[in-house]
Amino acid sequence: MTDDVRRRLAAIPALTGTPPTLDLERLPAEPTALFLDWLEDAVTAGVPEPRTTTLATADADGIPDARLLILKDVGERGWAFASTASSRKGEQLADNPAAALSFWWQPLTRAVRVRGRAVEGTPEESAADLAARSPQAQSLVADGDWRLWWVRPDRIEFWQGSPDRKHLRIVYTRTDDTWSREILTADGS
Repeated sequence: MTDDVRRRLAAIPALTGTPPTLDLERLPAEPTALFLDWLEDAVTAGVPEPRTTTLATADADGIPDARLLILKDVGERGWAFASTASSRKGEQLADNPAAALSFWWQPLTRAVRVRGRAVEGTPEESAADLAARSPQAQSLVADGDWRLWWVRPDRIEFWQGSPDRKHLRIVYTRTDDTWSREILTADGS
């Protein structure tokens, strides 16, 4: 059965999108601007649900967990998402505030990975986010249970795939409040 599955998987096309042109000479010094540009490219290209992201956390035993959710904001404080504190993700973040977000925009063969520490937003931010949800969604949340979290990234990787497997990675790394950038290509240049 494994050989059949392996052959079937190998027959499914991969990296079928068309990446936009990327001018490596004009990359911003910090990653937020590049993320917002890539997000706008995804919106313009008609990528379905471009602000949907996979959030990865780990439980107290270090076992990873991942689920889809909606990006709420991006800015100097980081990348924001929200949920209930009593959810599995909320409990995991309370035990271990490390988090990663992963975006995949297939038609553009682009992905973004954001990794860092998750910090709870203020009670006012959480309340405002909950108030912006539909009355039906609000009714499903216990009093005082809604939280907005900010992933304060220490590493962000922008990946642009290529059918010839000469993928491009742009990696931003934070030291204190300063970003450094490295461009990695499949051919080592």
